[in-house]
Amino acid sequence: MLMAHPAVLRALLDEYTALSSPHASEARAATRRRLDDVAYTLCVSTGTRDIDSAVTAARHRLSGARAFDGSVTGAVSV
Repeated sequence: MLMAHPAVLRALLDEYTALSSPHASEARAATRRRLDDVAYTLCVSTGTRDIDSAVTAARHRLSGARAFDGSVTGAVSV
């Protein structure tokens, strides 16, 4: 699996956090579409299928943990 660069993951996490804040939830349709786009990109970038797993995986990778230790994806490390 391709791994997103840490700077890309950080930018996506920051944007997702900003867009999903309570103030942003009252925003217009364009903001909601951007939130959906960022959530989708986070999922693709982390190899996950839902935003909660994507955020957890991105934070895990950014924390300096080994990417293939299996703790996020359930993969068996070799």
